[in-house]
Amino acid sequence: MNKKKLPNKEERHKRFGSVQPSPGNKPINKEDMMDLQNTPSDFLFPLDFVGICNVKHPVIIHSSYDPNEQTTVGTFSLTTDLHQFSKGINMSRLTELLQDYHLKEFVLDWESLYSFTKELVQRMEQRSAQMSVRFPWFFNRASPVLNKAGLAHAEACMNVTYHQENGFSHEVELKTAVTTLCPCSKEISEYSAHNQRGYVTIKAEYLNPFEVNNDWKVELLEAAESNASSNLYPVLKRPDEKSVTERAYENPRFVEDMVRLVSAELYENEYIKSFTVECRNEESIHIHDAIAKLSYTKE
Repeated sequence: MNKKKLPNKEERHKRFGSVQPSPGNKPINKEDMMDLQNTPSDFLFPLDFVGICNVKHPVIIHSSYDPNEQTTVGTFSLTTDLHQFSKGINMSRLTELLQDYHLKEFVLDWESLYSFTKELVQRMEQRSAQMSVRFPWFFNRASPVLNKAGLAHAEACMNVTYHQENGFSHEVELKTAVTTLCPCSKEISEYSAHNQRGYVTIKAEYLNPFEVNNDWKVELLEAAESNASSNLYPVLKRPDEKSVTERAYENPRFVEDMVRLVSAELYENEYIKSFTVECRNEESIHIHDAIAKLSYTKE
């Protein structure tokens, strides 16, 4: 085989469009450069928030389910407000602060998130800041009969807002998958009933998150799973499968049933101030999904 002779790397780059750097006459020192974002003028409208999103970063979470501590990947949104007479914000400060917390081991607890959001306001020299972090949460789940263990997971999210005048507000969110069995199908069919995977999404605000002793992730997960037709499991043997399918048959649920039953669970939780519950079923005999949603704020 004849070996092809290639031009050197520099020549190859030139052939594909690379050019020499221009001599240029613009400043290279930061203090000499134009700062467009801090150019003062009337920019017509203030902004509710501006910043960055879809930022992935390693974080540490604690759980009352095993494993009790785990490192996972958080997807962050970091924003602040912006008044009418500023053109923009210094976005590099957002990721600088994220790096500072990472170097100290960023644990996703209320103390860290409240501190982070308040520090955003101070560094960005704005009145309010918003922080959202979404992350997968893993936990051990044993099968119902043979106790075969495996890792299950749910998607969790923590949102915190800080305003210099109004203080802090927060919201947590958990999305988990469950089994739902159709009550109508069970009622009208000679044999069995159709079932499907349902997705329950719960959003909640606590009266004071620092006073909650229980793990909020576990509370919301149990509120969803304990009212479903059945849990989902990472490992099932035949005796387990028999147990799961029979339990689902004994506990049929419409999406309407799910949001009402989960809401009753959250209503009885004395620490929760308000909540939203949504259930979406990937219907197994229809080409569409079924969905229901309920929001409630306690008096």
